[in-house]
Amino acid sequence: MITVTKASGEKEPFSKEKLETSLRKAGANKKIIDEIVSDIESRFQNDVSTKSIYLRAFMLLRRKQRILAARYSLKKAIMQMGPTGHPFEYLVGQIFKHWGYDVEVASTIEGKCVSHEVDVIFTGKKEQGFVECKYYNSGGKFANVQVPLYIRSRVNDIIDKRKPMPQYKNFTFHGWVATNTRFTGDAESFGVCSGLNLISWDYPKGNSLKENIEKYNLFPITVLTELSVSAKRQLLARGIVLCHQLLNKPEVLLKIMDLNEKKRELVMQEIKFLCSEE
Repeated sequence: MITVTKASGEKEPFSKEKLETSLRKAGANKKIIDEIVSDIESRFQNDVSTKSIYLRAFMLLRRKQRILAARYSLKKAIMQMGPTGHPFEYLVGQIFKHWGYDVEVASTIEGKCVSHEVDVIFTGKKEQGFVECKYYNSGGKFANVQVPLYIRSRVNDIIDKRKPMPQYKNFTFHGWVATNTRFTGDAESFGVCSGLNLISWDYPKGNSLKENIEKYNLFPITVLTELSVSAKRQLLARGIVLCHQLLNKPEVLLKIMDLNEKKRELVMQEIKFLCSEE
């Protein structure tokens, strides 16, 4: 039996079903899925890391149908959005925008006692929320209970300041913490108990970061297999974070990246696939 070591150091039995599901969600057909799963099962016999399985599956998927590899690489791609957390803050803001709110990213606002830097503020429907984004470059790092404890006190200070203000009459206020990895069990428990909303890679079920990205096609440019790492960094430095930004402004690929026509067409094919609503 294959034992899988996760980025956190935890071990668990290899799940054929998990691998099949991830490949299916990337768009792979049954024939490709069966071929990749068979290769993984025959290649790895004992203890193996999730990273090794991912890299092998990604390589095979890219070889068989390159355009599907972009969807499959989503988790890794988000960790390549750094080194700062600013692109991740933009991504989180876009999720709330798709939920129907007006969004501000990276703001400094007054609390009752001190001022606070807030990563994302969303407003609408007589509601306002304050979101702290915890961005990590590696999958082994979890947001522990200290994170929501700290954010709860900050949010309370902001709410105490804003609640009596006339422009926020009858408003409901919310605190949020968003991370691209996971929360510890204690962090999730504290969030539920204290009324602080948490969203991570796979939490809460049905409304997680991954599910929202896939639902609204909010794929970061770092998933693109046809662009080099340096090209992605150039785009991120210019505020181009998501694929749909390039879909709306394809001329950026010529003006900034100086790509030839053939390469640009390949990149745009990948972007259109990722942004397709079908």
